[in-house]
Amino acid sequence: MAPRPHMGTDSSPTLDNDSGSAKDVGILPAYSTVDLVNKGPGGDDPWDLPELKDTGVKWSDLGTKGKIMRVLSGLMKTVMLISLLYLFICSLDVLSSAFQLVGGKAAGDIFQDNVILSNPVAGLVIGVLVTVLVQSSSTSSSIVVSMVSSGLLDVQSAVPIIMGANIGTSVTNTIVAMMQAGDRNEFRRAFAGATVHDFFNWLSVMILLPLEVATGALYKLTHLIIESFNIQGGENAPDLLNVITDPLTNSIIQLDKSVITDIATGDPAARNKSLIKVWCKTETNTTFWNATVENCTAGALCWEEGNLTWTQMNSSWTIYQEKCKHIFASANLPDLAVGLILLALSLLTLCTCLILIVKLLNSMLKGQVAVVIKKVLNTDFPFPFAWVTGYIAMFVGAGMTFIVQSSSVFTSAITPLVGIGVISLERAYPLTLGSNIGTTTTAILAAMASPGETLANSLQIALCHFFFNIMGIMLWYPIPFTRLPIRLARGLGNRTAKYRWFAAFYLFVCFLVFPLTVFGLSVAGWQVLVGVGVPFVALVIFVIAVNVMQSRCVRFLPPCLRSWDFLPRPLRSLAPWDRVVTSVFGFCGKHCCCCCKCCKCCKKKEDDDKVTNPSRKSLEMYDNPAMARDEDSGDRAARL
Repeated sequence: MAPRPHMGTDSSPTLDNDSGSAKDVGILPAYSTVDLVNKGPGGDDPWDLPELKDTGVKWSDLGTKGKIMRVLSGLMKTVMLISLLYLFICSLDVLSSAFQLVGGKAAGDIFQDNVILSNPVAGLVIGVLVTVLVQSSSTSSSIVVSMVSSGLLDVQSAVPIIMGANIGTSVTNTIVAMMQAGDRNEFRRAFAGATVHDFFNWLSVMILLPLEVATGALYKLTHLIIESFNIQGGENAPDLLNVITDPLTNSIIQLDKSVITDIATGDPAARNKSLIKVWCKTETNTTFWNATVENCTAGALCWEEGNLTWTQMNSSWTIYQEKCKHIFASANLPDLAVGLILLALSLLTLCTCLILIVKLLNSMLKGQVAVVIKKVLNTDFPFPFAWVTGYIAMFVGAGMTFIVQSSSVFTSAITPLVGIGVISLERAYPLTLGSNIGTTTTAILAAMASPGETLANSLQIALCHFFFNIMGIMLWYPIPFTRLPIRLARGLGNRTAKYRWFAAFYLFVCFLVFPLTVFGLSVAGWQVLVGVGVPFVALVIFVIAVNVMQSRCVRFLPPCLRSWDFLPRPLRSLAPWDRVVTSVFGFCGKHCCCCCKCCKCCKKKEDDDKVTNPSRKSLEMYDNPAMARDEDSGDRAARL
């Protein structure tokens, strides 16, 4: 058997016969080289923020021409970054319009069944579904306000829908995170930064929805506030970002969002209307006249003169004065076709802008600039005021969301920054919580501008949304060990980095399959919902409890539950499913040039990764066969 090699200072092993150097840096015989093969170089933690090093020439070493060119290059990159951010925000707005065109009328139909809405669980998933379909919690909240004002829904039944809208609005930044799937570590951080919002919302609902059903805490608190203060109507929230983005988005598409509200409130004529706004300036004229009738209609103004009964009649007609100037104003296409076109174009623009933004940020954030930015964003205040840092980050998140008037835009903008390592997950969490507060303050200001007959209802619903987020923050932020969303997001980020297809599966199940399933069970009746839901929830709680005990106090479990080895592999591991997904995409790659090129690029990248660190595998040839068998069995156990 060949002698075991000695490790030099070089990255690759050397077969030097110099005994002096060998004694200094030789590998101790008590350690197995299996660890050297399996352990990453340096044992780097993938959650550590990467060092953004300056690989260019130092400023002091540049000549006059070089300094001018660097300044001009920096200015051009800044202008390009601002332009790409502008297109990124506009594409999010167009994406929301596209979802409304595709699923807006379906969202209105979902709201029509008042019997289902009285079920709090069904109301919750309806809020999720409708917000996912229209891609705007503001739109779904305005529909709820209209239904409450028209008497179709009471405020107490509207509270679970508002909770669901809070969950549904987090789907946008999860979609944005999937655009960074090219690099595993970036994807790990970006997906965790996006889904920390999801986990906060779901965990808050799991606690606060049963509490609301049992006690009506949010309803009673907001009702007391409305009655205690003499609240007068005011001005609407100021248009800040919309002033900049509306010229571009309005030239692409304009929607008549009142159609969705009319469908939800039961207007049969709205079903035949298009969501695409054709006429931007109209004038409605009404003519009144008196006429005799045999019987007075209920609610009409009637009076008697002699033997005749008179009533006031009216007729209204609309004068179309100015046609809209967006691209689809004269297009004779159905809403679904326009929605699908805009959906494809907005996703393409969103993906392109995100990739270019990440590349620009990587090229700009180098050297001292990177050090300063990372210190400002991620450093805590000195002891004993370190705890204040997170709350200041919440205020920053709330303020920025108030400026852009959309939590989706703000959280989608910080997601790529989390991915490339500029913002840590621990700092992104309070920024996201502050964003939740910021979007509710905008809703409160919008409610204050409501007419007198809808002011109380719309303001109470906005306050319910506000206090739901405040209670969620009180549950999952003040004490460090209660920050469970961060730990869950890390776990999901690790899972999706290993199996990247699991991100799409999570998005599909969490925001579509699960809400639709609960909605279908609710349509079948509360008995069916309870009969299916209670055993499922009990099973989930049992599995979580067993997993926790397996990792912490396995001795208290019966022998059969100390591991999940008794289950079939597809029920306890994603590895078999990964092979299926890989084989499916491999089959597609053989029949699709684009996929084939992608697969070749990925394979080439993996081969390059193997070549870049030859020292790891080169040591295996000196191991004995028993060690090789141990490594193979260890790999099989890891895959299990």
